[in-house]
Amino acid sequence: MSLRHFTAWGSLFVCELALVPLSDGEARPFDVLHVFTDTPDGATSNAPVIADKHGNLLGTALQGGASNNGAVFEIAAGGKESVLYSFAGGNDGRRPEAGLVEDKAGNLYGTTNQGGPADAGTVFKLAPDGSEAVLYAFSGGSDGSFPQAALIADKSGNLYGTTTGAGGNGCEGDGCGTLFEVAADGKFSVLHTFTGGDGASPEGNLISDGQGNLYGTAEGGGANGYGTVFELAPDGKLRVLYAFGGGNDGAYPQAGLIADPAGNFYGTTRDGGGNHGCPDGNYGCGTVFKLTPNGAETVLYAFTGASDGAEPYGGVVADEGGNLYGTTIAGGNEDLGVVFKLSWEGKLRSLHIFAGTSDGAWPEAGVILGKTGELYGTAYAEGPDGWGTVFAVRK
Repeated sequence: MSLRHFTAWGSLFVCELALVPLSDGEARPFDVLHVFTDTPDGATSNAPVIADKHGNLLGTALQGGASNNGAVFEIAAGGKESVLYSFAGGNDGRRPEAGLVEDKAGNLYGTTNQGGPADAGTVFKLAPDGSEAVLYAFSGGSDGSFPQAALIADKSGNLYGTTTGAGGNGCEGDGCGTLFEVAADGKFSVLHTFTGGDGASPEGNLISDGQGNLYGTAEGGGANGYGTVFELAPDGKLRVLYAFGGGNDGAYPQAGLIADPAGNFYGTTRDGGGNHGCPDGNYGCGTVFKLTPNGAETVLYAFTGASDGAEPYGGVVADEGGNLYGTTIAGGNEDLGVVFKLSWEGKLRSLHIFAGTSDGAWPEAGVILGKTGELYGTAYAEGPDGWGTVFAVRK
């Protein structure tokens, strides 16, 4: 595999981090930047953090906060954590499962998985002064329900995202999910309703190629029932680029994609890759994959469930040398997950293996790459207080 001179397609509002190759080595110094305590600072973060221009980390906690309905938090460059907003659990939303996106004015945008009048989730804006506004509340019908992925934005400030449920009557009557737009003027539009054959329950972030095409993954559905990679054109036509078979090629992609300048996509599947003794049997322990623009898939690595990890729920990031970095929620010495590096030659190294009480467990969200090569992420649970951590893996 080669990802030389990698640049990921992304959103205008996503903080641009310099892409710096990490030095070789089996392990890296690991720091716990924050230990969640549930109330009032938050708990069980399963979303990635973002970094602002000052080096502060911004993220969401699924639970905890003042009302135990989740929170938006900031970790300052010096390590101090501040709660920017605690969800009340009513019309303002609750249980934010996705990360954030920031505009040039410092406004943060995100989704809550539940809450709003129908308790089907919201799209929200958080101003620098801490005031929250709900831009859209899902009804649980044709508009969708239970958004789980972060938003992306175009140059005009239009927001794009997905919901994991509703939209139609498919997928056992619960709906297969939607792909939506919240325009800068506040108008909401459903751009695509998933039917199951084209995918179901999209959970990962979208990316854009700058020409108006949106790309993403659906965790389920497709021709074989194991998920898809899709493209949505500006005219609203959705095309399935790849349908996972559930075997060696992978199964159930939960995370979004990244792409290189040649249009190749890179991502992870939660299961599949072959039978290596993971709990899901023949599905396997998960994969890192590459997909060419013409739909040819290559498995770059199949996890074994040992010290290399198992079940990558989060996606990958890349440095300028073509190395990929990510997390798994299982595997490692205590089956609590790992942070890994996959070299451009295809060799995987575990940079950190989670132990539980001291450092956290089950990192669901993947990592981001900092300006000097450090990695930042969240662990869903454990840590000294049992509610998860925010961590850094240093050079």
